Amino acid sequence: MTGTFAQDFAREGFASPIRVMSQAAATELVGRLEEAERRLGREGFARLNAKSHLLYPFLWDLVHDDHILDHVAQILGPDILCWGSSFFSKDAGSSSVVPWHQDGTCWGLDAPKGVTAWLALTPSTPQSGCLRVVPGSHLSAVPHAVRNAPSSMLPLGEEVAGEVDEANAVNCPLEPGEMSLHHVTLVHGSAPNQATSGRRIGFAIRYIAGDVRQLGDQKGYATHVRGRDHGTYLLEEQPQADLEPAALRRYRDILRHSASLVQRQAAGLDQQPR
Repeated sequence: MTGTFAQDFAREGFASPIRVMSQAAATELVGRLEEAERRLGREGFARLNAKSHLLYPFLWDLVHDDHILDHVAQILGPDILCWGSSFFSKDAGSSSVVPWHQDGTCWGLDAPKGVTAWLALTPSTPQSGCLRVVPGSHLSAVPHAVRNAPSSMLPLGEEVAGEVDEANAVNCPLEPGEMSLHHVTLVHGSAPNQATSGRRIGFAIRYIAGDVRQLGDQKGYATHVRGRDHGTYLLEEQPQADLEPAALRRYRDILRHSASLVQRQAAGLDQQPR
């Protein structure tokens, strides 16, 4: 890319790779994840994957990391909220994929002023199913359908309804501790992990500009991470310890509320058979 960081992002809709921590720090985060999975079991942990930064202080710290936010601020401005977070983990040889989609399709934002920071915690390569993007596809929203493909890692099962010209797609390989940033309306996805061993683990953090609002008559929940609070969202609280009871109670209420908002958006998409 040429020009300034913000200009390149505005033209292409993504930026990659961006080093935000050492490989050793990324490996330490994998250890914390695996510790949480041992405590709850992988299926149990997966049920708490959405907005997991509300349950684990080390993830709360991660979404507030200045090395990440300094880059996000160049795109969104000084006032930033974290709309959500989740792990994307693919076992070697699994069929799991992320279909072509645009993140903001079901977010219900009143303006497309958001980015996803995708932080690699293990090597993310074409063989292991790294992020793939279609440069320039962020300039307009495209129709989506709910297909609920068995291999899809997207909770709502949405994907681009039409054909995506994959000849225009590019890979975004990342080393542990590197991240990519992509626009809320960039068409992107990822293929299965075809490596013979090793999980491909990434942590996706969804950031929105501080003045963005949730569509409809209800406020959504978000975490204030930098700058001024515009009062557009109900603010989430920091957990004081892993899975503390008070945080779990708050979390369950927030997830029910947030799920109702995104499902309302998904209900407006075409429902198509698998």
